[in-house]
Amino acid sequence: MVITGLLFVGVTGFVRYLGTSVPSAQAAFLRYLIGTVMLLPFLPRALADGLPDLRLFALRGVAHSFGVALWFFAMARIPIADVTAMNYLAPIYVTIGAALFLGEKLAFRRVAAVIVALMGAVVILRPGFREISAGHYAMLLATIVFGASYLLAKHLADRSNPLFLVMALSIAVTIGLAPMAAAVWVTPSWGELAILSVVALLATAGHFTMSVAFKYGPVSVTQPVTFLQLFWAVLLGNLVFGEPLDPWVILGGGMILGAVSFMTWREAVLRRRVVTPHSLAPKAQ
Repeated sequence: MVITGLLFVGVTGFVRYLGTSVPSAQAAFLRYLIGTVMLLPFLPRALADGLPDLRLFALRGVAHSFGVALWFFAMARIPIADVTAMNYLAPIYVTIGAALFLGEKLAFRRVAAVIVALMGAVVILRPGFREISAGHYAMLLATIVFGASYLLAKHLADRSNPLFLVMALSIAVTIGLAPMAAAVWVTPSWGELAILSVVALLATAGHFTMSVAFKYGPVSVTQPVTFLQLFWAVLLGNLVFGEPLDPWVILGGGMILGAVSFMTWREAVLRRRVVTPHSLAPKAQ
């Protein structure tokens, strides 16, 4: 999970370096197109269980396409630390969506965590005390859309293998971003294509290492490690791009991540309470 954080911070750094020289929708399209090409050798394995119903996969692709375009737009315009901290809001929206659309119970601890996380977002944005730019609004919308995408992923995870889930998303987002990219297309230089190739490679590797972390470590342990990603993002923005250190962003990001980590830890505790009595029950003779 530590390596995952470094890889994703690398993604944000290269996208920030690319800036606005390539329109955000086009940059996102090229990143996913390159990533899809990288994944093509694994297509036969992804289809090993057959082809599932693709309607929900397409819906997730549309949602994720808009989220990615908004993220690239925000990344080129606001500090890296702001993007990283606000990105932690996505699990909060997943929690709210699961209660509204999947019928999951919203216990008091979840409600409290959601309130703390939303307060963290207010601390980061500080309306009335700082200028809220188009990049901040784009990132707020991106986290909501990503929350919807993750909610669909949670629903689809029980119906398909993980490799197909990743490949279907990559292909669907590439198709979904194509019209947006075509509308603003500018011919990229070889250097810009090289940067986007590195972004695709780092992002793909990051998703792989994150999957490994989730497989071999409980989420209650891996989730708090993601706070290091905000720390590295602040250092990267300050040392490489000259972005000033903003203690309010760090505080707000810490509040959001603390809320997410608390929810994750509580869910892990409750699952252990359910599983442990079963494992200790007397076995039939």
